[in-house]
Amino acid sequence: MSQSTGARSQTPATIGALDRYFKISERGSTIPREVRGGLVSFFAMAYIIILNPLILGSGTDVEGNQLSIVEIAAVTAFTAGVMTIAFGTIARYPFAFATGLGINSLVAVTIAQQVTWAEAMGLVVIEGIIIVILAITGFRTAVFNAVPPEMKAAIAVGIGTFIAMVGLVDSGFVRRIPDAAGTTVPVGLGIGGSIASWPTFVFVVGLLLCGVLVARKIRGGLFIGIVITAVVAVIVEALTDSGPSVVDGEPNPTGWSLAVPGIPDSLGGIPNLALIGQADLIGAFIRIGPLAAGLFVFTLLLANFFDAMGTFTGLGKEAELMDADGNLPNMKSALVVEGFGAVAGGLTSSSSNTVFLESASGIAEGARTGLANIVTGVLFLVAMFFTPLYEVVPVEAAAPALVIVGALMIAQIKQIDLTNFAVALPAFLTIVAMPYTYSIANGIGIGFIAWVVMATATGKARSVHPILWIVAAAFVVFFGIGPISDALS
Repeated sequence: MSQSTGARSQTPATIGALDRYFKISERGSTIPREVRGGLVSFFAMAYIIILNPLILGSGTDVEGNQLSIVEIAAVTAFTAGVMTIAFGTIARYPFAFATGLGINSLVAVTIAQQVTWAEAMGLVVIEGIIIVILAITGFRTAVFNAVPPEMKAAIAVGIGTFIAMVGLVDSGFVRRIPDAAGTTVPVGLGIGGSIASWPTFVFVVGLLLCGVLVARKIRGGLFIGIVITAVVAVIVEALTDSGPSVVDGEPNPTGWSLAVPGIPDSLGGIPNLALIGQADLIGAFIRIGPLAAGLFVFTLLLANFFDAMGTFTGLGKEAELMDADGNLPNMKSALVVEGFGAVAGGLTSSSSNTVFLESASGIAEGARTGLANIVTGVLFLVAMFFTPLYEVVPVEAAAPALVIVGALMIAQIKQIDLTNFAVALPAFLTIVAMPYTYSIANGIGIGFIAWVVMATATGKARSVHPILWIVAAAFVVFFGIGPISDALS
């Protein structure tokens, strides 16, 4: 009987320890809410396990070698799972990790064209080591603290518009109009001004459903919305046989963007992690020279540095975790762990891993602590072994959550004094540049440069933090990296 009593008393004690460590009650959350938030973040992010292999595996390196898509998928899920759990355990924030979009394209399209895959990943590792050193010394925190409050709000709003744009594009609701169409309009609604496809129709249904559930404050609304939309997607595919967006190498505009919803044929198998440890740290410097390799590292560094900073700002504000000065508590430790994401991504050949802005969907579901990250990370690791949920849940079913999150994050704009044009212009450029250039770092860089110029022109140069001057100058070099590289070559 004493054993039974002990077993019963152990559960509340364990829950209490979990609560204290992750500060669940302190941040106004609950364990069920954290679990739901972790699940929603995974659903919103899982597409990276399909997309990253398509990006990295679509090209060849300087020697004509091509990475295995199956192996990239395995290391993508593995690295995302390990880093998400590590960040949740150490930093204790609900910011999940995965391969950084944009950075992986830079590695595949630009860097790997001049070096081998192993050498390209070696440059990613070196960039990550520098990021970690900058975080340990406190420089990354100092940069974060030097950003004016208005620009922090603009970054959060910009990320909201960006994440909504990602959802709209991934679902096919917004599409690029081919140059051959004979129009100067770059994008349009669906196909020819109509949604014109069943997958996009599913997205619209999911968007309205999620919107209603959130508006009515239904507990777990986003999670419920994603699940119901996924079920609708499976039914629609069974009835319409829309198929994938690419069939035998030919585009199928009315098909599903990445995963085709349906009942899986198998339970999966043992993942192939052969790419782990394939990075070459010095090969690029020998092959293309220290200057060219150094420019690649600088480009990776700046993109990673400010992508992460912007995402931290947006997610921290959305989760209401910022202190009175608009800074994230325990920022130094969080940034150190984030820096290791680049190191881990290079060592596993999955490309630099960083905080994923889709984590905002889990935050919108109520996640406030690192416990949500544990849930998301475990699901990524499980996805390596079994037929993962991302093969059942199409991106069109998860995309509505991203648009809803964008609508929620736009509320931060009320913190910006738009009547002061010296503030309004940099803020506006930050907000619009992120979705229009598909880059958080670009938006931050353009905004910082505009902030420094406007402050100087209005006689307030002394109000600009010295670090902001340095960062603005670095972005001038960053945006001119193409001409600089051409001049050096």
